[in-house]
Amino acid sequence: MPKVSILLPSLNVVRYIRPCLDSVLHQTLTDLEILCIDAHSTDGTLDILREYAQKDPRIRLILSDQKSYGHQMNLGLKAAQGEYIGIVETDDYVPANMFGDLYAIAVQEQADMVKADFYRFREVETRIERIYNRLDPTDSYYNRIVDPAREPRVFRLIMNTWSGIYSRAFLLQNGIVHNESPGASYQDNGFWFQTFCCARRAYFVDRPYYMNRRDNAESSVANPGKVFCMSEEWAFIYDWLKRDAKRFGTFKGVYTLRKYHSLLFTYQRIAPAFREEFIRHFGSEMRRHLEAGEYDRTMFTGYEWRRLRMIAYSPDVYHGICTARCSHACVYRLITGLSARGKTCACAFLRRADRLANRLEMFLSWVRYAGLLRALHRVKWKNTRASIDRGENK
Repeated sequence: MPKVSILLPSLNVVRYIRPCLDSVLHQTLTDLEILCIDAHSTDGTLDILREYAQKDPRIRLILSDQKSYGHQMNLGLKAAQGEYIGIVETDDYVPANMFGDLYAIAVQEQADMVKADFYRFREVETRIERIYNRLDPTDSYYNRIVDPAREPRVFRLIMNTWSGIYSRAFLLQNGIVHNESPGASYQDNGFWFQTFCCARRAYFVDRPYYMNRRDNAESSVANPGKVFCMSEEWAFIYDWLKRDAKRFGTFKGVYTLRKYHSLLFTYQRIAPAFREEFIRHFGSEMRRHLEAGEYDRTMFTGYEWRRLRMIAYSPDVYHGICTARCSHACVYRLITGLSARGKTCACAFLRRADRLANRLEMFLSWVRYAGLLRALHRVKWKNTRASIDRGENK
């Protein structure tokens, strides 16, 4: 049995597949199984995968008959034989020590899953511009065993599936799989949520490994057309939760929190033409959860709770506020009135003042929610940037 099975789902990533594969093949942990699950790429990716598979016996090529990230990942999970499972997106890459370090921790701690900090990066000429992303900017959950059912605020950690490894036995025992919706549209959300709900021994490492690309125009996070895909993914998660009454009772509060965060992210990134329709859909979803009592008020900061209720009960007002680039309803109404009179300088001043007030409100809200020290940690670790030579981190 290999120590780690690494799943690499691919579809038309010829620009990135070689450096990705090289980074996985050159791991200091050599007892690996590398499963390349390709959805019949047509740009040369499949030829490169076959070339690499002929050179290294650790590579197994699996062809998917569906262009669905979730289906590809489920094929990989079924075929995997390793003690632990890792995931590498095929436009990303990983440093040589990642899987060796995480596997050693997983064995020592007998962990269901081990997750680590990571970088988001863009390639600019001969340099890599990267941002250090801490899973937990409040510094509350690192380097110890965490049971998410007992410490539900851990659900606030950054959502990703690829910055860690998972016990294969843990995944099988709990029937954890991906949603098999078409394309590559946030199916990792459901996998992430299931692992957090089912894990009793989660471990988080305060060191960055994984390099997550942010300059691929074909990525799902860069596709403005996938307007309602996030809602469909959270419907899948809701159906999974509802299958077990005890589980639903335990996690319905964090479900609504994370769904709120995910739909808000979607609203902010989709094309402006779709936002008005989406915010009404978003509002109706949130209103349904609030009226059914499917929330935990203590999981929300004061700032988040105010925004959630505005979206749920006054989505058009919230959309108008965002369009006016301010954060408070009273300022929005004032800006609207001044704009009608042509007072552009006054509107610009109000927007700047409102932004400052909004940042202060967010910070004070976190102070009340988590305490001054953790609020300051969040400020310290927000967008820590660096620029390095392109070959330095490979």
